[in-house]
Amino acid sequence: MVNTRGNLTIGLKPSPGAPPVEWLVSGPPVAYDAALAVMTARAEAIARGEAAELVWLLEHPALYTAGTSARPAELIEARFPVHMTGRGGQFTYHGPGQRVGYVMLDLKRRAPDVRRFVATIEQWLIDALAAFNVRGERRDDRVGVWVRRPDRGDGFEDKIAAIGVRVRHWVTLHGFALNIEPDLSHFSGIVPCGVTDPRYGVTSLADLGLTVSTTEVDAALRAAFEALFGATVDAQTVPSTENSSSRRRSATSFGPASR
Repeated sequence: MVNTRGNLTIGLKPSPGAPPVEWLVSGPPVAYDAALAVMTARAEAIARGEAAELVWLLEHPALYTAGTSARPAELIEARFPVHMTGRGGQFTYHGPGQRVGYVMLDLKRRAPDVRRFVATIEQWLIDALAAFNVRGERRDDRVGVWVRRPDRGDGFEDKIAAIGVRVRHWVTLHGFALNIEPDLSHFSGIVPCGVTDPRYGVTSLADLGLTVSTTEVDAALRAAFEALFGATVDAQTVPSTENSSSRRRSATSFGPASR
């Protein structure tokens, strides 16, 4: 198979003289609804030219999200709250031990090319993983970053990072989820990203035998980001999520699949 996605141009640096991207890291887990509200508001402000671009690294409490291509049968057991979301893709899991990155960039200032943006996100993660001697790879037919698992059999691969994005007014929303040390059994409540082939599973840095702190991962992500997207600067304003948090279970039309 010709890996056409592998032939895409990689890199999305802004024009010379553009301001750096703000870089924000949140410590305590952030409720999903709260993060979504903050991200949406920030993206709208970026589109209006009233705010700088932003990368926000955070962690969520255990939950499932359903992308625009999610199907009810892919929710096997709603073990955690299920959130509908406007990003692309199917079901995915977020939870402790996973680094979520929300990426709010203005593609008009860079290149209005969504496929190039997704490929560059993949390369960003691949380069960050290389800092820990992990060989992440992209696939032509499966978005995300994959690790070969010859120890499990010929052709076996596990996903270590999921990607799901949305673009409004050429400003990007959502981003990626990189598995550092989550409870991988939590993925069993869904068909992760709609992938049903038994050769393809889910892995993490810990599952690969690596002990890596979130701080170390964040540093690797920032260095790899700047090489592909340009300079960053620490964010001066921390988004408030206190008034956006939802204590109720998110409404969803999906129920557990009959099995």
